[in-house]
Amino acid sequence: MTDVLSTTDDGRFRVRLVLDEHPENPRNDETLVHALTIDTHLGQYHPVDTDGGPLAWAWDRLKWNRRNGVDIFTRYVSIMHGGTVIESAPDCGPRSLWYVTGEEALAIDGGLLTEGYVEAEMQEYEAWAEGDVWGFVVEKRVDWTRDDDPDESMQTWEEVDSCFGFYGGLFARAQARDALRFYAGQSAGIAA
Repeated sequence: MTDVLSTTDDGRFRVRLVLDEHPENPRNDETLVHALTIDTHLGQYHPVDTDGGPLAWAWDRLKWNRRNGVDIFTRYVSIMHGGTVIESAPDCGPRSLWYVTGEEALAIDGGLLTEGYVEAEMQEYEAWAEGDVWGFVVEKRVDWTRDDDPDESMQTWEEVDSCFGFYGGLFARAQARDALRFYAGQSAGIAA
């Protein structure tokens, strides 16, 4: 899928939004938030993280308590570990608990914006799982005329920049427009 998102005022540059066909799973050794999979819907979904982090053992003891397990785990992480827990319930995909301990929160951002950080990692993963990963391509208009027939001319587009791996369409659009603004500024400088 590809869409022309925007074109510079002078028509010399445009930016296309392109679906990233082979995005990387954002869950890797560098992620700082842990995720416990609550429900895989009878094996339909894989666990978000294979190990579940340092408090997976606590969840293993509570997960059978369907009525209160999530609430007890959330309180436990908050009271005993000074941490933050956010539950995700996407339209499709596994329900999961995303958490960091208080010690990890201090290491991330001094504990100031921890909930926002946890939520950002959760949303990034959900975008990947739903196939909402994008890239952009900035193209320059190229005018050419045939040497053997000067009356025949044509316009084509040549790629001058691209970037992929934006999790979430809104973020990708914003980055694509910023890239186009850069080239629009260059275009204005060339014309001057």
